[in-house]
Amino acid sequence: MNEQVLPQDPPAFRAYVRTWMKTHYAQFVRDWPAEPDPVSLAFRRGWEDTLCRHGWAGLGWPGQYGGKALPLSHQAIYLEELARSGAPLGVNLIGHGIFAPTLLHFGTEAQKQRYLPGILRNETIWCQGYSEPGAGSDLAAVTTRARKVGRDFVLDGHKIWTSFANLADYCFVLARTDPDSQRHRGLSFLLVDMRQPGVRVEPIRQLTGEAEFCEVFFEQVIVRQDCLLGQEGEGWRMAMTAASFERGTYFIPRLVQFERELASVRRLIDQAASGLSAVALQDYRQRWSALYTDSAILQLKSHRALTAAMSGSPPGPEGSSTKVHWSEAHQRMLDLAMQLLGLHVCTPDARHQAETEFFTRASLWSRAETVLAGTSEIQRNIIGEKVLGLEKG
Repeated sequence: MNEQVLPQDPPAFRAYVRTWMKTHYAQFVRDWPAEPDPVSLAFRRGWEDTLCRHGWAGLGWPGQYGGKALPLSHQAIYLEELARSGAPLGVNLIGHGIFAPTLLHFGTEAQKQRYLPGILRNETIWCQGYSEPGAGSDLAAVTTRARKVGRDFVLDGHKIWTSFANLADYCFVLARTDPDSQRHRGLSFLLVDMRQPGVRVEPIRQLTGEAEFCEVFFEQVIVRQDCLLGQEGEGWRMAMTAASFERGTYFIPRLVQFERELASVRRLIDQAASGLSAVALQDYRQRWSALYTDSAILQLKSHRALTAAMSGSPPGPEGSSTKVHWSEAHQRMLDLAMQLLGLHVCTPDARHQAETEFFTRASLWSRAETVLAGTSEIQRNIIGEKVLGLEKG
C-alpha cells in the first residue's frame, strides 16, 4: 500500500483527492485488460483494489489498525470526489462502510486483528444478513435462529436480497438467539464464514441481467463463540449503530451521480428541442426544473445528516425522508430520460448509443431503489409516526 501524506486543510484535501482521482482512474481505465465496463463486478472490484492499494481504505479508522483517522468531513469530501471522477462504486461497500466501523466500536481486540486487515487490503468481501422473506423492511421480525450448543451456536435460517453474497467471504448475520424473545429483543450479531459447510447462496437474476442480490440459506451452520460480536442479545443495538455509521455519507455518491445524470438529461432535452412542439418542450423543461429542485433539496438534507453525524447526534427519522425523496426523484428523472430517448431505446442509433445503454440499465435498476434499504411504504410509516406523530394503524 502506498503511504500518502494527505493535506489536512479541507480545500487542499479536496484538490488533492480530485487530482489523484482524475489521474489514477484514467490510468486504470487505460490499463484495464478488456473493454472497460464500469458496471461489471470485475471492473468495480479491480478499481476498488487499486484504491485500497494506494491507501484510500480505512480513512476514518485509528492509525493503530492501518487507518488515517480522518474526520467525517474529509471522508465525505473523498466520496464526493470519487463519484465526480465518474468511477463506479466498489463491491465491498458493506465491509468498508458498515461492518468495519461497527467492528471497531464493538469488537474485541482479537476480532479486530482477525478481520480488519483483510478489509483494509480489500481481500475479504463482506455482506449483510438482515432481510428475510417474511422480514424485509421489518428488521425486528427476523426468524433466523441460532441455538446454543455448548459454547457455540448452530445457525438455521433464510436471508434474502443479500447484496454480493455470491462474492462474499463473510456475512454479519442478525439472528434470534433467545427462542422465547419477540421483536427486537433476543437478537444477536454473528460473524459467519460464507465458505463453511451449511451455507448455500442462490443468486437472484435482476431485470438488468445481473445477479447482485442473492438468497442465502443457513442449514446447521456452526458459529463459534468468538464470532459473536458484542454480547448475546445485543444484536438490535449493534444493527442500529451499524446503520448510523452510514447515514452521514451513504447518499453522497448517489447525489453526485444524480447531479451528473441530471446534466445528461438536460443535454437530451437540448438535443431534442428542435423536433419538439412548444408544449412538449415546455413540459420537459418544467419536469427537469422540478428535478433540479429535488437535487438541491437532497443536497441540503445530506449536509444536515452529515452535520448531525459529526456532532454525534443519534440517527433520527430524517434518513427516511431522504431515502424516499432520492429513490422516487431518481425514478422520475430516469423516466424522463427514457421518454426523451424514445425509440432509440429499441433501435440501434450510434448517435445515442452511450446514453441509451446507460439510461436503459439505470432505469431498470432503479425499480429496486424504492424497495432496498426499506420500502417507500415503510419509510412513510416511519415519517408519519416519528415526525408527524400519527398513530399506528
